[in-house]
Amino acid sequence: MDRLIIFDTTLRDGEQSPGASMTREEKLRIAKQLERLRVDVIEAGFAASSNGDFEAVRSIANTIKHSTVCSLARANDRDIGRAAEALAGSDNKRIHTFIATSPLHMEKKLRMTPEQVFEQARLAVRFARQFTDNLEFSPEDGYRSEPDFLCRVLEAVIKEGATTINIPDTVGYAVPELYGEFIRTLRERIPNADKAVWSVHCHNDLGMAVANSLAGVKIGGARQVECTINGLGERAGNTSLEEVVMAVKTRRDYFGLEVGVDTQQIMPASKLVSGITGFVVQPNKAVVGANAFAHASGIHQDGVLKARETYEIMRAEDVGWHANKIVLGKLSGRNAFKQRVQALGIPVESEAEMNAAFAKFKDLADRKAEIFDEDIQALFSDESVTPHDEHFKLVSLSQRSETGERPHAKVVFSVGAKEIAAESDGNGPVDASLKAIESEVASGAELLLYSVNAITTGTESQGEVTVRLARAGRIANGVGADPDIVAASAKAYLSALNKLYSDVERLNPQTSLAP
Repeated sequence: MDRLIIFDTTLRDGEQSPGASMTREEKLRIAKQLERLRVDVIEAGFAASSNGDFEAVRSIANTIKHSTVCSLARANDRDIGRAAEALAGSDNKRIHTFIATSPLHMEKKLRMTPEQVFEQARLAVRFARQFTDNLEFSPEDGYRSEPDFLCRVLEAVIKEGATTINIPDTVGYAVPELYGEFIRTLRERIPNADKAVWSVHCHNDLGMAVANSLAGVKIGGARQVECTINGLGERAGNTSLEEVVMAVKTRRDYFGLEVGVDTQQIMPASKLVSGITGFVVQPNKAVVGANAFAHASGIHQDGVLKARETYEIMRAEDVGWHANKIVLGKLSGRNAFKQRVQALGIPVESEAEMNAAFAKFKDLADRKAEIFDEDIQALFSDESVTPHDEHFKLVSLSQRSETGERPHAKVVFSVGAKEIAAESDGNGPVDASLKAIESEVASGAELLLYSVNAITTGTESQGEVTVRLARAGRIANGVGADPDIVAASAKAYLSALNKLYSDVERLNPQTSLAP
């Protein structure tokens, strides 16, 4: 069978989602999970966009061994040279260069003539060729480009050494049949089309990114799909990796393609990206949503109990879902806990992180009768278990709320080595708690997002809270988990404050530059 190349751009295009910027350490952690997922290509970032992104790309290139590491670069010598420098430590690297080719983009954005664009594209690939033989070229807004001009550009860049040709639907304008035919027409018209792998990169503005990508594969003959975990990306997002992979694997009879992805690592990757970026996965999201394998209808439940294939076309276990209840309790030892963490495929960076998670597990077991696998996973998404410089840390919280009375909260938290007690009223216990913290911190941060997610079912479920704060041009996400949703909210708020006050650079993606 043919093989479909999975090109993951979570760390580059996915990071262009407002509020999804990541530190170098967070990017490296996701890259390691993508390697465990066995994606073929990891687009680590845009090395020329900032010093922070350069260091992130270099760190990933020096660490990842089994996936190709790629950096995006505009079609100019400076960007390409910067990408090559960042990728120098990798034995398996790719430079991905691009320039806009649609009449609208050339005239309004680039202010260049078609002939100037043609020359710059050709010379950029020629320049990049001296650094690596693995070169990808993208005509930005390719789907809205004039076919004759686009054929001329693509024939030239292939002649100069481009080994992958990507056709972006940059603004999500395509529909499946037309997009697939568009790529097939290009491949038929360009004489040297067989010298390159053809790729698709679709945005989800009309909700058709996955369908367009699969049409590009089936109808157009593309053999690489560019996608992101959870469909993360600017505006309405990108093509979802998990949906493309499971569509190709589930309908192998139709697509006739193999993918090298370890699908059991899909859920760990989804949870990691969601936790770091603060973008909660909707419950009815295909493959990775909480309801993706849930059956509420009595007819459906009866059918699944008799034969699961009556209503399930995939097995939950195949994508990393675990339905088992963990049998550990407050008397369980560290080794038993560690074995379960390993069985769940949760990446643990250090013994310090494992120890912190085990302490949180023991505390949770004292307060919650049943511990589910999802609870264990949440312990690692709760940023308080990840060792880092915690300037602010929750010590204790009490709150009062009754009908007819204004809620009141008292929060004790540490600032470095000093403990501070703060009190405030609010519209609810959460509002009062966060206002109490802010009354002492006086950060002046704007609350952009407050989101609550129940980790398991039942009233004993842990609540996972995501808070997004903005201050002085910086955006930071904080995550907190606790059976007490008010405490989880305070933890998340303090976590976000830690990042706002941190000296660690949060990488700022160049949202207006990339395809």
